[in-house]
Amino acid sequence: MSRVCELSGKGPMSGNTVSHANNRTRRRFLPNLNEVTLISDVLGQSYQLRISAAALRTVDHRGGLDAFLAKAKDIELSPKALKIKKELVKAQAVA
Repeated sequence: MSRVCELSGKGPMSGNTVSHANNRTRRRFLPNLNEVTLISDVLGQSYQLRISAAALRTVDHRGGLDAFLAKAKDIELSPKALKIKKELVKAQAVA
């Protein structure tokens, strides 16, 4: 399982651990990923996604999964999230 957020595309970053003596050692900064279940109001289904805490806050701020996916860029989304977005666009076109 990769350490990449399914909604924001946020992944591991690299940097240095700096000691008191200013010695620098390479390290990785991993995103804070959580397994959450988000509900789509339009589709009436729940989806289990592995997203970062920052992306979860953004989903809440924008008003839910549907609003987040409508505004999200396709490049950042995982294949699973992209599939949900396409189903959402299809359901909104019918309604």
